[in-house]
Amino acid sequence: MPIFTPEKLHRIGIDLLVASGVPDDDARCVVDHLVDSNLFGHDSHGVIRYPEYVKAIQTGRFQAKGQIAVLKETPCTAVVDNGGALGQVGATFAMRRAIDKAKTYGTATVSLRNTSHVGRVGAYPLMAAREGLIGFSCVNAGRMGHQIAPFGGIDGRLSTNPIAFAAPRKDADPIMVDMTTSVVAEGKIRVARNQGKQVPEGWLIDGEGKPSRDPNVMYAQPRGAILPMGGVVAHKGFALGIMVEILAGTLSQQGCASGAPAMASNGVMFTVYHPDFFVEREWYENEVETMVRHIKSSRLASGFSEILLPGEPEFRLAQKRRRDGIELDDTTWTQIKEAAVSVGLDSGAWAD
Repeated sequence: MPIFTPEKLHRIGIDLLVASGVPDDDARCVVDHLVDSNLFGHDSHGVIRYPEYVKAIQTGRFQAKGQIAVLKETPCTAVVDNGGALGQVGATFAMRRAIDKAKTYGTATVSLRNTSHVGRVGAYPLMAAREGLIGFSCVNAGRMGHQIAPFGGIDGRLSTNPIAFAAPRKDADPIMVDMTTSVVAEGKIRVARNQGKQVPEGWLIDGEGKPSRDPNVMYAQPRGAILPMGGVVAHKGFALGIMVEILAGTLSQQGCASGAPAMASNGVMFTVYHPDFFVEREWYENEVETMVRHIKSSRLASGFSEILLPGEPEFRLAQKRRRDGIELDDTTWTQIKEAAVSVGLDSGAWAD
């Protein structure tokens, strides 16, 4: 399997998107996001999406260019329409709006619609945390709903409906939570399929509701489904998925899961809190660090050498992949080269 530097993957992505008609600045925003996703270990939301986005632009599902419009606004809220353009562009704009409002008023919530696929949801709260604020986001797939089985059912009726959270720490990387309300993101099933691997037990059921480790059942007829997060308490993951449908789907006016066969756009909600409007910064930082020390002081369970906070594995992996490169499976690399041909590029130019 080929290994690429982040810089080379960035160049490839810019070439593909610009050749597809995406403006330079928008292409850079999207590619920065996707390569960062690979660096953080979220390969399901990384450059594996290059061919998908190129095809979506070619078929008109995504727009290469879109006019961002703020449809409604108050000091602490806004509703943003991304004009159908690539999701990372609109999501970055919307989170930036929420951050700026929270810096002035202490808290802000901004919803986003008509934006296609926004990518790795954890990237957006991290924007806030890197500026000393607390960020939260949740995302649905609009009216699409056929990936996740409801608790007690065997047919896909919800989307993966991720939630993410990030909070700043003093002199350390932020605490970062980034998770689906399902057992796993659909993109990780796609990665396993591309790699020709089985998935772990407990991820999937086939079209008859039987447990399966074969990623292909997700794309067969009748379709298989991913299970809600929680195992024996999967009703909790199911409940969180419903919460995301209502928050992200209704407040963005993108809609809630109702069986649409494909996603027209994510429905997105961002909320940002400025700690300084609630408590003294020093008190906030001391409380967080006291909590961290308390958690890490626990005796270790068998097989563990360290207790890691949410986000620590991702930040450490990003350092390693910046140094050692990012490995792509052969199927993904072939699909990227085929996307290059489809937009009139010579992928041989990337051989250096």
